[in-house]
Amino acid sequence: MNNNMLNKYLKAAILTVFVLAVLAGCSSSSQSTAAQQEETPRPILIEGPMPIEIEKLLEKLDNMEKETSGTFEFYKGTIDDYPVILAKTGKGMENTAAATAVAIERYNPIAIINQGTSGGHDPELHVFDIVLGKRTTNIGSLKTGHRKDGEGIAPKEWKPMDLMASEGSAGEDPDAESIRYYEGDQDLLAAANAVKDQYTKGEVVEGTIGSADVWNNEIDRIQWFHEKYGTSVEEMESAAAAQIAKAYEVPFLAIRILSNNKTNGGEYNPNTAAANQGYVLEVVKQYISTLQTED
Repeated sequence: MNNNMLNKYLKAAILTVFVLAVLAGCSSSSQSTAAQQEETPRPILIEGPMPIEIEKLLEKLDNMEKETSGTFEFYKGTIDDYPVILAKTGKGMENTAAATAVAIERYNPIAIINQGTSGGHDPELHVFDIVLGKRTTNIGSLKTGHRKDGEGIAPKEWKPMDLMASEGSAGEDPDAESIRYYEGDQDLLAAANAVKDQYTKGEVVEGTIGSADVWNNEIDRIQWFHEKYGTSVEEMESAAAAQIAKAYEVPFLAIRILSNNKTNGGEYNPNTAAANQGYVLEVVKQYISTLQTED
C-alpha cells in the first residue's frame, strides 16, 4: 500500500471517530436535558389582574425573576422550594384569556389559581368573606329578545348564550341558550378547604363566581344574576381563565374575596386584596405539600 492510500485510510478513520464522538455527545446532552426536564416540577400559576392583587404574593416569592410578554408580566420564583409563576394579567376577560394562554404555552403549569377581589351578589356574604369557585361562569355572554324600534329593552328577559355549545351561530342555535359553568378542580378545592380555618378575617365558602367586562351597580340586576346563575360574586377575569385552562386541560380554581357588597351595604375596602393573597399563599403551600406527598 502506497503512502497516498495510507493517508486516505487514516483520514477516513479519524473522521469516523470524530463523527461518532459528536453523535455520542449530542445523545448524552439530549438525554441530560430530558432528565432535567423530568426532574423539574411543573410550576403553579397564580394570577391577579392589578398590582394591588399580586403585590403581597410577590413579597413571598423567593428567587424571583421577571419576564414579560406583550403587556403581561410573569414573575418566576419559588414558594417552599417549589416553582411558582405569579402573573399580572391586567383587568378584563380578554387580557386574562390571553395572559393565561401565554403562560400555559410558556411555562406548562401543573395548576392555575386566579385570585383577587370581587363584588358580592349574595346578601349572606360580607366584605372580607372569600368565595372558592366551585363553579365559574361568564355572565356577560347574553342574547337579547327580539324587539322592534321603539319597543325598548328588557334586560331581565335576556338569555344566557353558551359560545362553546356548537361550531355554528350561537345566536341562532337554541342549544346555546344555556349557562356554561366551569367546575373548580377538586384537588385545588380540597387544598383550599383544608386551610380555610387559618383565615380569620371572614368566612370561606364554596360558590359560583360570575365574570364579565361589566361593572354592575344596579341591585335588581345583581339579584337577577344571583337568582338565574346562582352567582355569589362578580368580577372581570376568572371565567376567561377557566375557559382557557379547560381548553388546555389544566386544573383550575378561582379564589375571590368580597371587597364590597351592594346587596347588603358592604362598603368597598381595598385591604381585602392583601387579605385574599395571604389566604391564597396558604392554599398554595397546602397544594404543594400534596404534590410532594404524591412524589
